[in-house]
Amino acid sequence: MATALSAHARILWVDPPRSPATRNGGYHPLRPALAEATEKIVRLRPAVLPGFTRPGIRASTRVLVRAQMRWAMRKLAFRPDAVVTLYPSGLLGGWGSQVINVMYGTDDYVAGASLMGLSARHLRRHERQALSRAEVTVAVSSDLARRWADLGARPVVIPNGCWPLAGRAGRPQARQVDLPSPVVGLIGRLSDRIDLTALESIADSGRSLLLMGPLDPRWEPPRFRALTSKPSVRYVGPVPSAEVPAYLAAIDVGITPYRDTDFNRASFPLKTLEYLSAGLPVVTSSLPAMRWLRADLEKAETAEMADRILVVADDSQGYVDAIQTMTAGNSEAADRRMAFAARHSWANRAEQFAAAMELLPRTRADRG
Repeated sequence: MATALSAHARILWVDPPRSPATRNGGYHPLRPALAEATEKIVRLRPAVLPGFTRPGIRASTRVLVRAQMRWAMRKLAFRPDAVVTLYPSGLLGGWGSQVINVMYGTDDYVAGASLMGLSARHLRRHERQALSRAEVTVAVSSDLARRWADLGARPVVIPNGCWPLAGRAGRPQARQVDLPSPVVGLIGRLSDRIDLTALESIADSGRSLLLMGPLDPRWEPPRFRALTSKPSVRYVGPVPSAEVPAYLAAIDVGITPYRDTDFNRASFPLKTLEYLSAGLPVVTSSLPAMRWLRADLEKAETAEMADRILVVADDSQGYVDAIQTMTAGNSEAADRRMAFAARHSWANRAEQFAAAMELLPRTRADRG
């Protein structure tokens, strides 16, 4: 979204805070750093105290990040029209009367607190604070918007988007995966969010299954080892972003097998639109956002064609049945899938977001 929004404004992107004691990611800052990400996006890497998520220390985190944001703005001669936070971290408010405070919910962090090892009570308190300070609230799904509306907010629903490919001719050469066609593919983080039973059913049906992405080692280790030991299943681990298109070209059907949880129901899985933008048919779990996407598809396509583009499965057998249909001569529908994905591009989403912040009518050269 930030990249797409840079067509409408300069962006100061603020990374999640890190400390010199942070163990993962290979970056251990002693002081804040600025780097130019694109012509219109500058990236700030804040540096905070060790233990910055712990009670008693985390209050300093908010103060330090705010101070470093102000330092970056002075250094860049950057005057913001809006401050947008994706996380209820106490960063909204106090930026001046001309600055629009925006709470942008890409996930329901309160519902996912246990998954992330965070305190739901702490997040709930800061979520209420952020919503009370926000002049604009944007939710990625109708479920999250409804929960925020119950807290007194008036959210605008702007789903996730994708970067459309330039037609089938632009697809890269497929990566060799040593699996017989047709290949069912899942790309993304493999964790408790994923319906492992659906993956087992697909493998047991005799379909080739390709799994790509970082693995949460806590996620059903014996079952996952048993799944990936099957001759029809390959797990290739994390895939660099530059190699993702080649892996997408190697699969015949993309799947979004999310479990039915509060956290997942409030989400809008990016992978569904990414599959479609690559010309792939998709089978997805029956999440509210995916039912909305299917309903939008049915406005433009017949039911028969829609079933060759995107199918919502209610259970594991629904996945198996839909995959069987989709892998039977579906190549002619690729252009329709890509065209549908293009309707849900990040560029279109960014226009909605800019309009919600009232940036589109403004023409100041220095807006940010």
